[in-house]
Amino acid sequence: MKLRVRINKQTSRVKLEGEEPTLTELNVQIREILLPSHGLSPDSEFTLSLNGSDLLSDSGQTLSSCGIVTGDLVCVILRPTVAVPSAASTPSARQAVPSGYPASSAAFASSARQAPSNSSSSSSSTGLYQAVHPPAQRSSEASMGVEPQQEVVREEEEAGRWVWEPMLCGEAEGGKVPHSLEVLYHQAQSSSTCDALMVAVHLLMVETGFLCQGSEGRPGEMPAGWRAPGGLYRLQYAHPLCDDSLAMVLAVPMGPILVINATLKVKQQVETVRKLSLKPSTYVTDQWTGDSAAAVYTELRKLSRVFKDQLVYPLIASAREAMALPAVFGLPVLPPELLLRVLRLLDVSSLLALSSVNRHLHQTTTDPALWRHLYRRDFRDCQDLSRDRGTQWKEGLVCLS
Repeated sequence: MKLRVRINKQTSRVKLEGEEPTLTELNVQIREILLPSHGLSPDSEFTLSLNGSDLLSDSGQTLSSCGIVTGDLVCVILRPTVAVPSAASTPSARQAVPSGYPASSAAFASSARQAPSNSSSSSSSTGLYQAVHPPAQRSSEASMGVEPQQEVVREEEEAGRWVWEPMLCGEAEGGKVPHSLEVLYHQAQSSSTCDALMVAVHLLMVETGFLCQGSEGRPGEMPAGWRAPGGLYRLQYAHPLCDDSLAMVLAVPMGPILVINATLKVKQQVETVRKLSLKPSTYVTDQWTGDSAAAVYTELRKLSRVFKDQLVYPLIASAREAMALPAVFGLPVLPPELLLRVLRLLDVSSLLALSSVNRHLHQTTTDPALWRHLYRRDFRDCQDLSRDRGTQWKEGLVCLS
């Protein structure tokens, strides 16, 4: 299991071996490896939390029982007296070095004394890490699954608590992705670009209110059996707005294209089928084997718009229409005033095509005020031209006389 551990606003990556690592194993790695790398004593008192406020008590339970999955961020909460190492604490620096590091204690103390008081936490912690850990020891730590490189993760801080900003795929920009997509991507363990794209497709279905069927998995997990042998993907959903209906999503890779077929069944009868072809290379980068979902996905806003407009929303509309239920989105739910303002933006041919969709739109398109506006906008020039032609012969007679 790969996790991110944050100490003093700096994030390190930790890899725990085994199928069900425990909270005790995570505490041991933090105490023996991460704390010294941040210039802190392994004897420092700390607690763990997922949100910065609710503490995790270590009773030997597994990480999964605490709600921790691969890719989660675990915050290390230190006592205020040891949270930020500085030059003022140099006299006690020699005492803070454990007995297991005799050769490097002097280097640790001298590095702490030479560090400027106004230096950034990232540069000082890097210098302390290099002083405490010789190259041979750093290489051994890398083999244990801890990456010495530390990335600074900037997030909003409010009242001392980490604030997770809700985000949808349609709002992703600037190299950021929703946290739910990050969790799903790490849990799915994608083996191809199509796998990574189907993870995003599943999240888009969930964002629009669909509930996955035939699976007892948690929200942060892909449903069981979503990836069938032979490259076939199968997902089943139900929607609260469409009672007694079942939506089945089948996806098949066909060369560079992923063909997605969504079938809607109402009372065990097939009502409609929607088809959408997506190119995985447009939405998944070449770094799909990376540890960060932000480096894997691109054009998430475009994917959200295309997938929802061309497949999800028409599917919901077809289901409610088949069950004689009123529409919940789209043109039919707009007030008459707003709908007429929208229709005034169309040309005549588009308006005639829209009038044949259903009875409600047909009645709206026959509004006299709408056609009066279209006449004045599109046919005024023709009217003026015919008027000019009709008066030209009269002007000619006047000139002759």
